[in-house]
Amino acid sequence: MSTSETQQSRRPRRTGRPIPVVVLAGFLGSGKTTLLNHLLAHRGGTRIGVVVNDFGSIEIDAMSVAGQVGDSMVSLGGGCLCCAVDGSELDAYLAKLADPAHRIDVIVIEASGLAEPQELIRMLVAGENPDVRYGGMVEVVDAAEFDATRRRHPETDRHLAVADLVVLNKTDRVDAAERARIESVLGGLCPGIPLVAADHGRIDPELLFDRRPWTETRGQLSFEDLLGRAADEHGEDGEHGDHCAHTHTHYETTEFVTDDALSPRRFIDFLDARPAGLYRIKGFVHFGVPGHEEKYEVHAVGRFLSFAPLPWARAEPRRTQLVLIGSGTDGPALLSGLEACRESAPQDAPADSMWGVLRYVRQDAADPTG
Repeated sequence: MSTSETQQSRRPRRTGRPIPVVVLAGFLGSGKTTLLNHLLAHRGGTRIGVVVNDFGSIEIDAMSVAGQVGDSMVSLGGGCLCCAVDGSELDAYLAKLADPAHRIDVIVIEASGLAEPQELIRMLVAGENPDVRYGGMVEVVDAAEFDATRRRHPETDRHLAVADLVVLNKTDRVDAAERARIESVLGGLCPGIPLVAADHGRIDPELLFDRRPWTETRGQLSFEDLLGRAADEHGEDGEHGDHCAHTHTHYETTEFVTDDALSPRRFIDFLDARPAGLYRIKGFVHFGVPGHEEKYEVHAVGRFLSFAPLPWARAEPRRTQLVLIGSGTDGPALLSGLEACRESAPQDAPADSMWGVLRYVRQDAADPTG
């Protein structure tokens, strides 16, 4: 057994759910670092582990408050850990970030501007670390340089095709007609993939991960306190004031709760037909099919979808609870579609009715007691 394997075998297994790993991709100048800084500054009490897939060529402005990103791990007061790594080191750094001692909630990989996101996705999906799971790929596109980028990098179209969510950034630098043209081109290049428009990388972090409540610390200022103070003194991103103070107001939230089981087949049909403006789905589903009585955590970012079977807590009611976040979505129509998924006799459903759901369950997550 190698040294790394020995260290990993001695590492305590997390008792909670695997940490989602979100890939942030896009060509040089698209605004990935700006978007990442925005996520860090607006993460609430969420602990974010960041992996920068660039050796020494990237500066993360928000992180310079607490320490320069280098080739080694940097521990920050607000609970962030950052690694500047080569792709070959990815597994080792993910294992370190997933150590229960760090209490990381989500990991964001900022891919190199010249990286192949397909390779990062392949590594994450094929990874055998039960403490992390792939959480979707976000492709950042520069609206002002869209045509020039496609000419310089013909692989742009291939990258867009594997994205789960596309962020059209720098929309403040193009007029309405040009933005509509680019959105139309993107619709043809990656049909069915949700598209979020942004300027200065401002998107709601809730589109990618859950934010924990922020609580002010006592005593020495943490990284999080410094970011919060900077936002208070200089505006949300230090220069644009309250222009993005209420980013979440651009999105609608629809909540669905039922004590009835859901038909797995009808629920998968609902998910397959979800509108492009529905950016995120999260929550728990009760199917009640014989042999699959667990509660199933559902997580969707854009086109990406995953399920994870989990045990019910003692005396926990068998209930489906879902939150759907989107823009321009029809809330009543979404609720109507979910209502149509109710199943009055789940105990009579055949086992093969779960096949559609099980396609999106990681093999190492199939045993909720594992």
